[in-house]
Amino acid sequence: MTPRAITIRLAEPRDAQPIALMSRDFIEAGLGWKYDAARVMRAIRDRETLAIVACDAKSSPASRGAINGFAILEFGDERAHLVLLAVRPSHRRTGIGQRMLEWMTESARIAGIASIHLELRAGNDEARKFYRAMGFYETVLVPGYYRGGEGRKEGALRMLRVLRVPGPLPAAWRPPRMPEDPKAR
Repeated sequence: MTPRAITIRLAEPRDAQPIALMSRDFIEAGLGWKYDAARVMRAIRDRETLAIVACDAKSSPASRGAINGFAILEFGDERAHLVLLAVRPSHRRTGIGQRMLEWMTESARIAGIASIHLELRAGNDEARKFYRAMGFYETVLVPGYYRGGEGRKEGALRMLRVLRVPGPLPAAWRPPRMPEDPKAR
């Protein structure tokens, strides 16, 4: 599978259940299921949250393709939090995760966000290497951050990517302009 066979688009309400199942199976396994379909649906509908999916490009427009990856980013005033990012194991190492994270990073940059933060399981070396390759660095290890079944606790590694120096935007900064529609006149 090549990255060109994948389309990245905004998540829609009908994507909530497939995203929730991927979160349960690929991110939250062994921890209990927090990001169920209802919670994912709230994220999709939240104006301060960006949710995207990576789908098979060769499917019909009506089916929109099988979801092979997704990401959810919450925006604050200056900080964004990458809540979840997952790619199906069968589609990993094809550039899907990189393309989704680049989409999220560029969206954050355009929104004037100073930094993107995330947490991952401390023992998830594959994810840590991925995020480091994408410009993130480790900030702190939080013991017992994740709580699993039978009282099991697992540490989290917090990571950060700086997009700009924190503080007010320079006075010369202006939001990007949309091209004018000649028919709107």
